[in-house]
Amino acid sequence: MSVTSVAVEQPTVALLWPKTGLTIELASLQGLWTDEMYLRLTQQTNNLIEFTDGDIEALPMPTRKHQRILALLYELLVALVRPQGGEVLFAALRMQIRPGKFREPDLLLLLDKRDPRNQEEYWLGADLVLEIVSPDNPERDTVTKRADYAEAGIPEYWIVHPLDETITVLILEDGSYVEHGLFRRGERASSRLLSAFVVAVDAVLDAE
Repeated sequence: MSVTSVAVEQPTVALLWPKTGLTIELASLQGLWTDEMYLRLTQQTNNLIEFTDGDIEALPMPTRKHQRILALLYELLVALVRPQGGEVLFAALRMQIRPGKFREPDLLLLLDKRDPRNQEEYWLGADLVLEIVSPDNPERDTVTKRADYAEAGIPEYWIVHPLDETITVLILEDGSYVEHGLFRRGERASSRLLSAFVVAVDAVLDAE
């Protein structure tokens, strides 16, 4: 038995028996998934799947442009953070916002790799997360996850928006995010958490 997920307007999750072709859709379980069921499901598929209070959502597969941007930022952050004892990882890696809510950020960073939030199966938080906005549902990254990562107490959240050609850097103040900067082409995006991390918006958006 294997588990497959198909991303559509309302994601369909099904159990598939390859030998017989039998497929049983699990849409009726929406609202009933537990943390344990979600973790087991995500161990059996390469699809990005997120979880909120009993509901699961299958995310779209990334594009080449998305992956080029992610690769560039990952390489830059690793070069900066790893020599100082930090750790930078990328999707697919689950991060628990709280019991009952998991996200899979495009990029996650801890200043100290020995941080107890750095767990094998999923992280219990991060010092910085980054999302590259997906064209299928931009509000997922710009609105929903802004609230999610604030709820998780993530100090800094980067939103790379290829359609708007912007990079937004948010910092956590009193439990909610405020803009550290909204950076456009011709400008350089900077981090407050990592004072040495400054990157040209053009270089990110035109990554090859």
